[in-house]
Amino acid sequence: MLDILTITFPIFATIALGYGSVRYRVFNQAEMRTLGKYVLNIALPALLLSALSRRELSEVLNVSYVFASLLGGIAVIAVTYGVLSAQGVGPARKGVAAMGASCPNSGFVGFPVLLLLFPDHAAVVLALNFVVENFFIIPICLILLELSRDTKDLSWGRLLGNLFLSVLKRPMVIGLLGGFVLMLAGIELPSAANRLLDMLAASASALALFVIGGSLVGLPLAGNSTLAAQTIVAKLVAHPALVLGAAMLIPVVGLPALAPEMYVALILSAAMPMFGIYTVLAQEYGHEGLASLSQVGATFASFFTLSALLLLL
Repeated sequence: MLDILTITFPIFATIALGYGSVRYRVFNQAEMRTLGKYVLNIALPALLLSALSRRELSEVLNVSYVFASLLGGIAVIAVTYGVLSAQGVGPARKGVAAMGASCPNSGFVGFPVLLLLFPDHAAVVLALNFVVENFFIIPICLILLELSRDTKDLSWGRLLGNLFLSVLKRPMVIGLLGGFVLMLAGIELPSAANRLLDMLAASASALALFVIGGSLVGLPLAGNSTLAAQTIVAKLVAHPALVLGAAMLIPVVGLPALAPEMYVALILSAAMPMFGIYTVLAQEYGHEGLASLSQVGATFASFFTLSALLLLL
């Protein structure tokens, strides 16, 4: 158990430090947003570009990982949406809950955790998670949320086109694609450029956790607590369980077995709390209170669920 705390304590202590720094006005929310923009727009893209450009295609093109992650993500969306439909929950709230259940915080929480556990694989896992989340899971959830609006004037071509363009414009995706291009072209960056990328990438882990903690201060916590609790359970319990089920199907469909480290990384990635912009996206549909309750609850509860998973895995 002490070994587990050695991994989880620094992660959540840094989150708590960020929370306390904003709560007691060492930093303010505007400064947290600035630091968050640095992590999202500079540090993580540099990390992805650096890591992928130095890898072989066989290391990154892990179809088995993508299959299990994608299938598990779609499954938790379907299960969450179906269960809440049976309870008579409205379409917008179902969409917000499904997004919370299926979209983990791979960059701000998942990467620092995996960096402590598997430093040689953490960047590749981050890249694979970003592919699944940005190109599949998040767009599916956004489509569900759009369906909660008046759809009589909805142009599917325009909607899908806008989603695709918004994904391509994200700096992390640009870093991801840039790394793939350099890898496939066999281009080696100059040593000075690599040192610059390494320096920027090294700042991502601790700063990302600090920002997560600070961002929790002041979130609106008035919402449907029952639905928020269901969303938390779906994210921290159902999502990793369904990804585990999907991973068990890998040999059945004839795909190569995952390496032990990648298997553990797959389950842990699904067990992370909601991604950082969850509340912002939910606000567009009038349910930021539900999203905030879910995000705060899941972030604090994940200390216990992740510790339990690490003990089991």
